[in-house]
Amino acid sequence: MAVSSSMSPVVAAWELALRLRQRRDEMGVEVKTITQRLGFTRNYWSAVENERKILSEESLLKLVELLEYDDEERQELLDLRAAAKGRAWWMRYSGVLSSELQRLIGLEAGADRVRYYESLLIPGLLQTADYARALMIPSVTERRVEVDHRVEVRLHRQERIFGDDPMDMTAVVSEAALRQEIGGPTVHRGQLEHLVRVIEERPNVEVRIVPFTAPVCGLFGAATTHLIYFANSRLPTVAWQESVTNRGIIDDADQVRDIAATYDDALSRTLTVAESLALVRRRIKELD
Repeated sequence: MAVSSSMSPVVAAWELALRLRQRRDEMGVEVKTITQRLGFTRNYWSAVENERKILSEESLLKLVELLEYDDEERQELLDLRAAAKGRAWWMRYSGVLSSELQRLIGLEAGADRVRYYESLLIPGLLQTADYARALMIPSVTERRVEVDHRVEVRLHRQERIFGDDPMDMTAVVSEAALRQEIGGPTVHRGQLEHLVRVIEERPNVEVRIVPFTAPVCGLFGAATTHLIYFANSRLPTVAWQESVTNRGIIDDADQVRDIAATYDDALSRTLTVAESLALVRRRIKELD
């Protein structure tokens, strides 16, 4: 498998750590053997396997020899290490982005497909600048410049679905998001008009509305939920969930499976794409 030179550093570091950990487990190599051979502490090796540290090239080559990788795999791991050491655009905003949010953006940057659920808001990757700003301005803890930077980040993230190499996106959105007038009627109307253009013009984006008439939905009351998929079969699907007080990546396979099953149930209770588009248009007319 060739490693793309444009690979997300977050995804590269993740794959490198996964492959090293899996190989160690497959060969039954104890951590003590690695730390003695490479001159590490156990804590340092733990940081390597958990993506908090990236091995030097010299140390990686020693590990490659110990774990008996062939020449092709050796080069793949070296390429992953080089990609993991790269700097990505979102790192410029580290002052306003938590480490968890930077990780989410990095995973999105390397994703093949995402599936979103939102109960009250239009998903971030589909928001206009005015809508995003209206959501952020009420915060009493952020300065104007921080809001500006967060809006820039949100728009930059949208290149993953609107750029030259777009990923696929399915967004399940409650009808409530069409009615909550974030920023007032003018801003909200602009947002809904943007949503119509996306549905009509972007074949990689599917927007499905859960109508108020739906009697039940497994995601009702759930936090914002993303499922993130990768073309690389070595990388498992992960989830992101966000509420007022908590946010973070979920990579436990059982939890991700349950979230995906619940998402599938929610998707089965949505309107079709055409029906969803018609509902958005009706809501725009109500704002006239």
